[in-house]
Amino acid sequence: MDTYALPRFYRVKRSLQSLPPLDAAAAIESEWDRLGLDAALAAIVTRVPGAHIALGVGSRGITDLRSMVRRLVDRIKAAGALPFIVPAMGSHGGATAPGQLEVLASLGITEADMGCPLSATMDTVILGHTAGGLPAYFDAHAAKAEGVILINRVKIHTSFHGPLESGLHKMLAIGLGKEKGATLMHSRGPDGLRDDMPEVARALLAAIPFLAGFGVVEDGTHRPVALQGLSAADLDAGERGLLDLARRLAPALPFPDLDVLVIERMGKDISGTGMDTNVIGRLRIPGRPEPESPRIQAIVVCDLTEATHGNALGMGLADFATQRLADKVDFRLTARNVLASGFLERGRVPLVLADAAEALDAAISHVFRAQPDQRDGARVAAIRSTLDLQEFLVSENLIEAARKLPGYLGDSGPEAFGPL
Repeated sequence: MDTYALPRFYRVKRSLQSLPPLDAAAAIESEWDRLGLDAALAAIVTRVPGAHIALGVGSRGITDLRSMVRRLVDRIKAAGALPFIVPAMGSHGGATAPGQLEVLASLGITEADMGCPLSATMDTVILGHTAGGLPAYFDAHAAKAEGVILINRVKIHTSFHGPLESGLHKMLAIGLGKEKGATLMHSRGPDGLRDDMPEVARALLAAIPFLAGFGVVEDGTHRPVALQGLSAADLDAGERGLLDLARRLAPALPFPDLDVLVIERMGKDISGTGMDTNVIGRLRIPGRPEPESPRIQAIVVCDLTEATHGNALGMGLADFATQRLADKVDFRLTARNVLASGFLERGRVPLVLADAAEALDAAISHVFRAQPDQRDGARVAAIRSTLDLQEFLVSENLIEAARKLPGYLGDSGPEAFGPL
């Protein structure tokens, strides 16, 4: 394969739209008190001494998740109940109980650190049906609890858009539905996910002793900026409001039109699809139109995060990858998650090159194969991940445009292509 000189790059820094930073643990305390959860738990313990409370925790790498979960555990204990944590992550972790515990451990959620048991199972019970007849699967351990509390990030979904997307309703219907619930929901397709997922969640809310859901919104720098505790009665309207805020704060690529985008790392802790489809402008769902923006001719992905544990769902969103990434893929685990999602194209293996530089070279050559004499004009950007968009690399021909971006803070270069 012919090789050419790669573009030289500038490192650019910018600020992103945000709100004042949140003391997440303190917010847990204030929302707990506002909801009157001490009194609610006291009533439960009076009826059932030694009452068990299930605390649902997912697989997302939420900043300060560990401190928030520990604060919830402590408040449950202080109210006289017995907390236990359940993995609320559908088919993640290879769709096994040990695998889901391993995912939680990678997020700092262990029995030793949390001071309470972790109870993982893939077994479910059916607690009701939607008006359309869909079964509402629910974690078998959580179903035996005298109360259920959830904590999850609220954000834009990577496969559909609607009034309720990724958040507490999804954690109920899919996360605590385990593999059966996740597979059922995804079998309905994007429109079914949008319409049926909230209905399954509502069926579950009518059947379980739901105490509260704590919804967290992060800004474009991956910092919590809002946290709200929601009762069953407030869950629908409250989560819609949090999702609206998440939409307003959602980060975007610095440029809507690129020849090549290099992404240093992907993983389930970054996005359910490894790379946020809303950021890269690719869905890879048969029969669904691709987003109009951003328009990226070729995507290179270089590595998997450690926290994804080899799950490379979403690598099919890229065109080129490195040997380093390929060597880390757990294909059995990835296949299990891809099959549960039903979106097979997202699990396909990109073209694998030796390293990031060779993959970038191949990507540029591919984009300009009909006009190789114009490859020097390639518009290229590189980011750490779709969660890290404050700092990035741009090819020399984009630096003047970068300096006009909202929030531009400065740059350095030019320099040879390398990691951020």
